[in-house]
Amino acid sequence: MIDIRDRVRNSALHAKIVSAEEAAAIIKPGMNIGTSGFTPAGYPKAVPLALAERMKKEKFQVNLWTGASVGKELDGALAEANGIAKRLPYQTNEAIRKMINNGSIQYTDLHLSHVAQMARYGFLGGKVDVAIVEACAITEEGHIIPTTSLGNSASFVQDADIVIVEVNVTQPLELEGMHDVYIPKDPPNREPIPIMKADDRIGTPYIPCGVDKITYIVPCDLPDAVRPLAAIDDDARAMSGHLIEFLNNEIKHGRLPKNLLPLQSGVGSVANAVISGLVDSPFENLSVYTEVIQDGMFDLIDAGKLTFASGTSLTPSPEGLKRFYANIAEYRKKILLRPQEISNNPEVARRIGVIAMNTAIEFDIFGHVNSTHIMGTKMMNGIGGSGDFARNGYLTFFFTSSVAKGGAISSIVPMCSHIDHTEHDVDVFITERGVADVRGLSPKERARVIINNCAHPDYQPMLLDYLERAEKATGLAHTPHLLEEALSWHIRFMQTGTMKK
Repeated sequence: MIDIRDRVRNSALHAKIVSAEEAAAIIKPGMNIGTSGFTPAGYPKAVPLALAERMKKEKFQVNLWTGASVGKELDGALAEANGIAKRLPYQTNEAIRKMINNGSIQYTDLHLSHVAQMARYGFLGGKVDVAIVEACAITEEGHIIPTTSLGNSASFVQDADIVIVEVNVTQPLELEGMHDVYIPKDPPNREPIPIMKADDRIGTPYIPCGVDKITYIVPCDLPDAVRPLAAIDDDARAMSGHLIEFLNNEIKHGRLPKNLLPLQSGVGSVANAVISGLVDSPFENLSVYTEVIQDGMFDLIDAGKLTFASGTSLTPSPEGLKRFYANIAEYRKKILLRPQEISNNPEVARRIGVIAMNTAIEFDIFGHVNSTHIMGTKMMNGIGGSGDFARNGYLTFFFTSSVAKGGAISSIVPMCSHIDHTEHDVDVFITERGVADVRGLSPKERARVIINNCAHPDYQPMLLDYLERAEKATGLAHTPHLLEEALSWHIRFMQTGTMKK
């Protein structure tokens, strides 16, 4: 067994160091398991792998609650053992996605800022039975020093009857001090969250726990299985260019300060490319208040453009992770990780004026956004934190390429096949084609701006034809639709392989 006694700073806790198999044996069928992890960062690995092996023999299931998506050693391994009955609140694992869409796993897709409080309220089907949390060390007082994410870890630890701490020796001890753990009180005792700017510290640098609350401590030497980011393509460069031009215009008209307002950017290659593009912008002294800190934010720090980044997870590419570890002494001065109910908190986002930038699967001509479902029925990943920020941002952007599947799918459609963000939540749409600023517009005005500025030329005439016929058929109704045709583009794709006529 790996020797972790130097990282477990209370010698009385050394008696609680056990193997992953012994710790996994305490988990019973049907339990609610709350784990650390937000994207493939800071999630437990050894205990879930041992639990998956046990499930293969004993054939039982648990309910898995995390911060967001995690790595293959956690939900991937449990899914392959058919060990997950219900999963929440967000996932990106291919095996789980298939099992959700064939009914093998029940999936609850949630706004990420809601998860911890909903668990505390008992809204999710009982309380957290077992919390499994990755740490780089445990303090003399038995408090947990997290690793590369915070997610819902602190709240899960607070609520759980059983706490298992995985001490991961691949995670550097220099992570200590990069966390700010604050758990809000629940209503009717909740108080204002005292964050006025991205670098405000309001909590503790560890997850409060205590010697008596820890049940087991397990050594681990498996690194985060971070994923590569797609290369920045021409579409992403064009979208980043449109964003920079738009923000410059807002500054010119006095609607933004020269250093903008705190930036929020969703997870993934497009979001990372858009942020990375700001390196070549005129903006300086930027700040970030977001969920995930990706490679693009390291680019901004290295370019001297970013003064501080607050998030809940470090989500770089494999190369980005090496870069972070190699320069951790400098990056830690400008990066802070918080629980996701704070990093994604609507109160804070509204107060500090976050500029929210997220990606869409599709949006429709009237400004509704689908972030989660393919052709209206198949879950992709989940809503994540986009809703937390979209409704509460000072400015809310959604990005997507105008077409997908080599042009067979238009990302702008007459009606979204599923709606996650309504017309009321979005200010600006950006594709590689251009920018649709829909602030203050009526539905019919929005439709023409979106069609003319964002849609692909192959689909612009079709969209305009739909709108004009709908206006005529409904007598220029407030939101004109041809209900018999509204989803016909999706149906045509499923039947013929293309949305084109």
